[in-house]
Amino acid sequence: MYKPEHFSLPGRARSLEILRFLLVGGAGFLFEYALLFLLTEFAGLPYLWSSGIAFTISAILNYWLCVVYVFHGVQQQSGRQTILFFLTSLIGLGINQFCMWLLVDGAGLYYMIAKIFASAVVTVWNYIMKHKVLLGSFFHGNTGEA
Repeated sequence: MYKPEHFSLPGRARSLEILRFLLVGGAGFLFEYALLFLLTEFAGLPYLWSSGIAFTISAILNYWLCVVYVFHGVQQQSGRQTILFFLTSLIGLGINQFCMWLLVDGAGLYYMIAKIFASAVVTVWNYIMKHKVLLGSFFHGNTGEA
């Protein structure tokens, strides 16, 4: 739902929003990181499969937490916003998988170390795109900047 007041968050409110996003993201990262390890080491899945599964489950959890906790006032999402949120997550999955493949198969890093770097890249993508999608600026050309 488009609400123009969301786009003019004062500095403190924007800082708190970013802090909430980082807290949710940090918890999501720990969950995803643990799931990646469990699926790879104990379930015997190849790291790219484990990474994709862990990312997807974490993205669903992240969506729910972003709607109810991070971006205040966005509990009622249009179908279009929900689809775009998950589309940006799908692109994030592609970025994640590419980074994992590049760092593990290309650079020879241990997959758990590569995941840290891949997650850092995807975090930047996620904040920018999810902020735009959930607060409606993706639809109205507004950057959301104060």
